[in-house]
This record gives sequence, structure tokens and C-alpha cells, in this order.
Amino acid sequence: MYRTMMITAALLASAGTALANSHGGGSSAPPPPKQEGPPAKAIVGKNGPVLVDPKGMTLYYTERDNTGNKSTCDGACAEKRPPLIAPDNATASGDFTVITRSDGKKMWAYRYRPLYTSQLDSAPGDIKGNDPTQQWRVARPY
Repeated sequence: MYRTMMITAALLASAGTALANSHGGGSSAPPPPKQEGPPAKAIVGKNGPVLVDPKGMTLYYTERDNTGNKSTCDGACAEKRPPLIAPDNATASGDFTVITRSDGKKMWAYRYRPLYTSQLDSAPGDIKGNDPTQQWRVARPY
């Protein structure tokens, strides 16, 4: 009787530990995909406050993107003004939203304005892509 009680106690203790550690014999589910933080950050430089991409390059928007859910810069435009691409699992966060481009790729928008970089900029802090006559403006955090 004593032996049966000891075996039962040992089995219960090991079963409790296994269940507590999620080792109940099944495989554990993979962790959820890591959600990236905001796609851009605000910095204050020689040109005042601007939004920059993770590489520190200035971000822009065009006044032609005024619907809040569509990019008007495709093809040759997107070669000169590469969009700030978002991963497929990206979700809106704060003032940042995600829109789907005409090619099916996702891109980031700030306050519903799609964000782009400029091929004219060669170093962080450059704002050579600012061209109000062509309706391109530096994205600012306000």
C-alpha cells in the first residue's frame, strides 16, 4: 500500500510539472510573428522635425495621395520615390496605417498619407526630394 501511494504521488507530481511547463506530450505552438514597432521615427535636424525611415532617410508624401487608402505613385514614379514598404503582417499603430498598393504590396502611411523616400537623397538628413511644385512634401510629425 505504501509503495502504491508513493508511485501515485510521484506520477501526480511529474504530471503537474509537465502540465505546468506545457509538456503534455503535444508540440507547442510557435510564437506569434513579431510585430515591428513604428515604421518611422521623428527626428529634429537642421531642417526641423521630419519623419525618417529605419535607415534615417527622410520620408515624403504627395498631395495627390488624398484618399487615405490609395497610393498614386506607381511605375516610374515608385522608382524615383520608393514607397515605405510594410511587411504582410503589419498592422496600424498610432498615426501609422497600412495600405495596399496596386501591385498588391503593403506600404506605410502616416496620418493616412502614404510615405515614400526619394532617390535624390543620398544621406540621412537630406531633403532634396522636397518639391512643392510637383506636390511632394517632407513628412513631418504633426
